[in-house]
Amino acid sequence: MVTEPDKKTISADSLLSFIKELLKKWWLFVLVGLLSAIAGMFYASTQKPVYKSHLTFALDDAGGNNMGSFMNLANQFGLNVSSGTDIFNGDNILEIMKSRRMVEGVLLSIDTFENKPYTLIEYYFHITQKYKTPKQNDIHFPVGQPRANFTYQQDSLLYVTYQQFSANNLIADRPDRKVSIYEVNVLSPNEKFTKVFTDKIVAETNSFYIQIRTKKAKETLEVLQKSVAKMRGDLNSSIGNKAEVQDVNINPAFSEAIVPIQKQQTNIEVYGAAYSEMFKNLELARFQYLNEIPLMQIIDAANYPMQKIKTGKIKTAIIWAFVSCLLVIFIFWIIRIVKYNKTPE
Repeated sequence: MVTEPDKKTISADSLLSFIKELLKKWWLFVLVGLLSAIAGMFYASTQKPVYKSHLTFALDDAGGNNMGSFMNLANQFGLNVSSGTDIFNGDNILEIMKSRRMVEGVLLSIDTFENKPYTLIEYYFHITQKYKTPKQNDIHFPVGQPRANFTYQQDSLLYVTYQQFSANNLIADRPDRKVSIYEVNVLSPNEKFTKVFTDKIVAETNSFYIQIRTKKAKETLEVLQKSVAKMRGDLNSSIGNKAEVQDVNINPAFSEAIVPIQKQQTNIEVYGAAYSEMFKNLELARFQYLNEIPLMQIIDAANYPMQKIKTGKIKTAIIWAFVSCLLVIFIFWIIRIVKYNKTPE
């Protein structure tokens, strides 16, 4: 029977012995570290610099902030309006900015690079083949091709590019939760591409954000505008009909002749009251629509020059040498464990 102290374990003595063995092989660590450092420096020298944009903007969600004044005005008109819950306030704009719809829309937009028109995704693949495999080299996104005519391979590559770009190249954040100031950063190997993508993603997000924030108010305003125009037409028509009836029935001595005039007068009063109420609602809807439009104000634009991020040769050399030496130590440790396990009891 084997007692507990006789088990083959790595004790403090064996660890000390292992360290001594490693020290005897100092020349190997020097060689591995030196070769790894050289390889790291070569790798760093072959890496293209990455350009990082920096854009900040302030967001004023007017609909939420001024709802109290809007409700006071509505009460003056004799209307009772509920504030409700707005799901599009605040940080939702960040999720919209990183959404598939926004990123893919910008990637498929067109701009001029190297004096030629490109879709942004096509030029992105031109400056880096990071996300394309050899089988995908024949897949292109030419200028002018409608999205509806994309092949399955084009849709797949576009989706993969969106996922990678949104995760690694697009940063949208709100650094300070106490203020409504947001920050956008885009990274790419080309300085102009970085600026163009930053400007486009912010502009597209702002446009879409305004659209969804004001959609209900705009639809209400359009319906009321049509109704008010129709009611004004009915009112004008009744006024004109009354004048015609009065001209035909010159002698008002007969009661029967007065009836058509009274009917038109009643219509005028009804249409007038309805028009007055609808016009009041129209003005209120117009104010609500304007009040719902959020304000996005650029504070710091993504101007040149962009921040240039390049892999440092010395830093990379040190990291590669350190990791390589750790890997050698790990290999020797595994060999030692295997050797002890094979030793007969």
